[in-house]
Amino acid sequence: MQVSTIGIDLAKNVFQVHGVDAQGKVVLMRQLRRKQVLEFFAKISSCLVGMEACATGHHWAREIGKLGHEVKLIPPSYVKPYVRRQKNDAADAAAICEAVTRPSMRFVPVKSVEQQATLAVHRARALLIGQRTQITNALRAHLAELGLVADEGRDGLASLISIVEEEATSQSLPIAMLQALRALISHRSEEHTSELHSQ
Repeated sequence: MQVSTIGIDLAKNVFQVHGVDAQGKVVLMRQLRRKQVLEFFAKISSCLVGMEACATGHHWAREIGKLGHEVKLIPPSYVKPYVRRQKNDAADAAAICEAVTRPSMRFVPVKSVEQQATLAVHRARALLIGQRTQITNALRAHLAELGLVADEGRDGLASLISIVEEEATSQSLPIAMLQALRALISHRSEEHTSELHSQ
């Protein structure tokens, strides 16, 4: 079996593989379990391998590339026009196999582990900041419903938090709301601490 090009539809556990020879004739259609993927590519001759640039695409591109194959990542939206029949894993693998050979196709550069680590740090930080902002807005909104309003900025927020934390003042708040607000404040403080540690 002389495989020239392979399209692989990535998944969590079961991967669909579609391969053609140099003339474009289909010579391979099969499923692989996760643990079989590298073993399979280690046994076949070097060829062009296409896959979508999804969550695990860069990992598999690096690992399969180490085995001597030329691996190219394709944006998922660029693969869609090549799906010729009802969408399923086999059809997606066939579409990827065809798309990767197109001269005009655009590809996504394979990221290194270090590049992905840096990206993960930025995404995690953005997520934490977003969550902290959401919690801050929720605190302000809930207290405003009871007529407790403070200035914008950190000082204003600090004054609202002190209202909740001071037992003498907080006795005027309904116990259920007090518990909810304290949970939000605690969660916000934990996220703020985690963000500082990550910097």
